[in-house]
Amino acid sequence: MSRICLLLPNGFEAVEASVFTDVLGWNREEGDGSTEVVTVGTREKLACTWNFTVLPEKLLADVSVDEFDALALPGGFETAGFYEDAFREDVLAFIREFDRQGKWIASICVAALMIGKSGVLEGRRATTYNLNNRRRQLMLEEMGALVVPDERIVVDRNIITSYNPSTAFDVAFMLLEKLTNADNANEVRRLMGFA
Repeated sequence: MSRICLLLPNGFEAVEASVFTDVLGWNREEGDGSTEVVTVGTREKLACTWNFTVLPEKLLADVSVDEFDALALPGGFETAGFYEDAFREDVLAFIREFDRQGKWIASICVAALMIGKSGVLEGRRATTYNLNNRRRQLMLEEMGALVVPDERIVVDRNIITSYNPSTAFDVAFMLLEKLTNADNANEVRRLMGFA
């Protein structure tokens, strides 16, 4: 069984988190059954970008990287306070440890900035939100990443980054494939109507 930590900072974008719970949840029920998602929050009660309230199963302070096989990171909005939690030192240290252990880290949109801020993208290929004059991609470059501006999804060793919310399902299926295999991921994709 692969356990995936879905790390939720305050101000995260609900749709970007839900693709991980759906794809990996479908795998648990209809695929090879090998994935379990655990929601881990930076706070006991989280406000999503568009005013959902979410109660995570666990708090970041109460978990260890050793409990998980992969890390899933949704993006969020600055106006919702996303970066206040996303750039906290305990969050960045958690990301660094996942990378140190070579475990998969999958991010959607501006969640790549969390990885960049942690320092682990220094000299590595990545992308992040590509619109609005590439403002977020330029931020990621300042953090030391080698930004690939026109690729939807960029994989560098154990890290998956993507350039906007339209990539969300593709990132989740890619993570599923990395944790299982292509045949299984394609079958879940087919059962969800994406094939």
